[in-house]
Amino acid sequence: MTDASGTATRAFRVAYDGREYAGFQRQPHATTVEGTLLRALAEHGVLDRGDGPTHATPPGYAASGRTDAGVSAVAQTVAFAAPDWLTPRAFNGHLPGSVRVWAAADVPEGVHATHDAVRRTYRYHLYAPTRGAGADRDHAVDDDRVRDALARLSGEHDFHNLTSDETGTVRDLTASATRDDDLLVVEVSAGGFPRALVRRLVAAVRAVGRGTADTSLIDRLLASEPVPGELGIGPAPPEPLVLWDVAYDGVAFEVDPEAAESARVAFRERYRDARHAAAATGAIRDRIAGTD
Repeated sequence: MTDASGTATRAFRVAYDGREYAGFQRQPHATTVEGTLLRALAEHGVLDRGDGPTHATPPGYAASGRTDAGVSAVAQTVAFAAPDWLTPRAFNGHLPGSVRVWAAADVPEGVHATHDAVRRTYRYHLYAPTRGAGADRDHAVDDDRVRDALARLSGEHDFHNLTSDETGTVRDLTASATRDDDLLVVEVSAGGFPRALVRRLVAAVRAVGRGTADTSLIDRLLASEPVPGELGIGPAPPEPLVLWDVAYDGVAFEVDPEAAESARVAFRERYRDARHAAAATGAIRDRIAGTD
């Protein structure tokens, strides 16, 4: 509902390529996604420029989560009191191609993008060819072992051995995997996630899938006893991780067709550039292999 000042609480879906950012949360001396969003709002005049875009936020501002450096998103959500004219298309007018707003929803006043999210979903795009002739042996996995590990991790558990957080470690989680050629897309959903849980979970599942760890590792990590440091699981690399969805009760986002097309074009170009870079390194690999 719009108030007398011409503003309404609005939630925006934000997609971004996290590889060039030091995470989502704004930092005084680093380029972050949130800092980029707030800078755009300052350029639009939504923020008081005198306070500086890295410090000021619009009334009621909050974000659905804080992704780590290198992590990307398709459905990061920010909500705040926004002027009527601030559509996703308008928002993008002061954003780089690596950050695109593509959908929005008017929400009741007082809705908090962090606390009112009921479900968050991440997808990790794990390079994991199946075992067989010609497979990359260092990364090949057994899909059945991966799915067994994910089944053990699903449900309500205390994940204290898979995060550095000391509180909020009990979560009701669902985890599954889908094969997409040489990628295994691991999808993990929960109401919220303690620090680095998804990446540590993927690292544990990867070890089981490769056969470098037995499935009993998962049971050990879910046990109440702390895992000694030498047996601990470090996080998998951040770049293949995407914040895939954030759900809110009773909130339906409306896609802005022009903004969504802008996002598709921008990310198609970034995908093309990444493929070109991969082709170059692949050619170097093949040339050296040909000298054997």
